[in-house]
Amino acid sequence: MTDWSRLHHAYGPATDVPGQLAALTSEDPAVRETAVSALMGSVSHQGTRWPASAYVVEPLMRLVDNATTPDRTTVLDLLHAVAIGDRLEDGVPFDRVREFAAGDQVGSAQTDAVIRVLFQNAGDVDDIADVGDAVAVRWAADAYRATERHLAVALGWLQDPDSAIAARAAALVAWFPQNPALADALAAVTIDTCDARASANLAAAHLPGPVSVQERSVLITSLRSAEETVRVTAAVALAYRESATLPDEALSVLASCEGRDTVGSVPGWKRSLKGHVALALRRIGF
Repeated sequence: MTDWSRLHHAYGPATDVPGQLAALTSEDPAVRETAVSALMGSVSHQGTRWPASAYVVEPLMRLVDNATTPDRTTVLDLLHAVAIGDRLEDGVPFDRVREFAAGDQVGSAQTDAVIRVLFQNAGDVDDIADVGDAVAVRWAADAYRATERHLAVALGWLQDPDSAIAARAAALVAWFPQNPALADALAAVTIDTCDARASANLAAAHLPGPVSVQERSVLITSLRSAEETVRVTAAVALAYRESATLPDEALSVLASCEGRDTVGSVPGWKRSLKGHVALALRRIGF
C-alpha cells in the first residue's frame, strides 16, 4: 500500500492525492473537474514530474480501464501528462535511453537532498543547483517507466468502443516505440473508427524503421477512406516512414492539403494535422 505521506508532489507531501483520485469518480462534475485540476497542477506541474507522479499512474490506468468511470477521456489526458509531461511530438520516436540518461545517474541521496531543500527548508537552493535538473529527469523517467510497465493495458484501449479513448490511447502509446506489440496493435485498429484510425496512423508514422506488410496494407486501405483525416494521416505515415518509395496516391493526398487553412484535427495530438502534413511534405522534398 502506498504511503503517500512519504511522497512529494509540486506542493509538498502527497497526502491529498488519494482523495483527489477518489474524486475522479464522483457523481458531481464540479468535484471531478476540481480533482483533475489539482492533480494536473501537483503531479505534472507545468510538465515537471515529482516523486508521487509515478505512483498515480496505476490508479489512473485502472480508472481509464473501467468503462463506468466518468470523463474517461479527461482521465486519460491526465495520465498522458503524467507519463510524458509536456513534450511535443517532435520527441517521437522517443529515445528513452538518451532522454533519461542524466536521471539514471542520480541516486537516492541526491533526490533526498533536493526534497529536503525544496520542502523541508534544509539547505539552500544553491546546494542542489548541480543536480536539480537531473533529479527532475529521474522523476520523469520513473513516471514514464511506471506507464511502460502497464502498457499492455493501454494497448487494449486501442480497441475501446469509445473512439475518443482509442484515439488518445494511440497518441499515448506512440511514445513507447520499444514495445514489440505496438506496430501490430496500431495496425489492428479498425478503419471504421475515424478518430481512432487517424490517431493510429499518426502513431504509426512515428515508429522507427520501414512499414511492415501488415502496416502497409492498413495504410493503403486508409488512403481510400471516405474520411479525410484517415486519408491524410495515412499519407503522413507513409511519407514519414517510406519517403523514398511513397505511393503516388499518398503524394496526391498530401498535395491536396497544401495551402488549405485546415485539414481537420486528431484527438490526443498537440500538433495540428496541417503541421503533420507540412512536415511530411518537407520529408519528401515537396
